[in-house]
Amino acid sequence: MQNPEPLLLTLDVSLPVAPEAAQCGFPSPAQDYPTEELSLVEHLIRDRAATYFWRAAGRSMEPVIPDGALLIVDRGVTPVPGRIVVAIVDGEYTVKRLHVDQSGQVTLRAENPGFPHLVLPELSEMTVWGVVTFIISPAS
Repeated sequence: MQNPEPLLLTLDVSLPVAPEAAQCGFPSPAQDYPTEELSLVEHLIRDRAATYFWRAAGRSMEPVIPDGALLIVDRGVTPVPGRIVVAIVDGEYTVKRLHVDQSGQVTLRAENPGFPHLVLPELSEMTVWGVVTFIISPAS
């Protein structure tokens, strides 16, 4: 995985929000006109100074994170078990789900069953670099 690049936003983009939730049935033509706007920056970014974009590389986190997805990673969010994190293990960046068992054993888990989990021995060097807060990828 490449080194992170700071989030550089010079323009706060706001887009229209549909007036109701999207139904999976027949849409009502009466609800064709948006009534409010949503700021993507305000919605996706909690703290600009602590937030970075990462590009996912590889298939170990599929189907949750597809190869090439854009990750929004916040360094100010406290990493807790169950969250997806960007971690540095022995000098290498990786994206995995953080798990800590009852004995305190830390494991970085892949979502794809075809990839091994990273069980970290006590002497391994591991630092949680940040917490993945959003995953952006094209709809299939």
